[in-house]
Amino acid sequence: MPIIQTELHIHAPIETCFDMARSIDIHAQSTSQTNERAVGGVTSGLIECGQTVTWEAIHFGVKQRLTAKITEMDYPLRFVDEQVRGAFKRFRHTHEFYTTENGTQMIDIFDYTSPMGWLGKLADVLFLQRYMKGFLIKRNMYIKKVAEEFNIIG
Repeated sequence: MPIIQTELHIHAPIETCFDMARSIDIHAQSTSQTNERAVGGVTSGLIECGQTVTWEAIHFGVKQRLTAKITEMDYPLRFVDEQVRGAFKRFRHTHEFYTTENGTQMIDIFDYTSPMGWLGKLADVLFLQRYMKGFLIKRNMYIKKVAEEFNIIG
């Protein structure tokens, strides 16, 4: 049951960062390396509490579908998405935002359990945890880039 936590400072207001993190369109753009696209539920715009999105993507050469639901939201401080269906046995992804002197601190906590018992645990150690951390960091760096560009323009 790995827990991956990342932190990133963004030079943009908390509301901008919060909305970028829950934007279906930004998510799809940030995960272009896996051809991720929303194919069910909310497929564009900002996802809200109680809504779901189904993502289709290619990971490890295999096309996969994953449905996540926003189970908690406290705008603009925190939201949680949890897997409803997909490759993981379960996951809970918490997004937290804190106002700082010159922007926003964004904290991501991805708590998951791999499928397949001990084989899943072995996969975590060998490659999956590292892969997921890299995936989340890349996504968050994209959010940072877009939020800071928006802050300059906006």
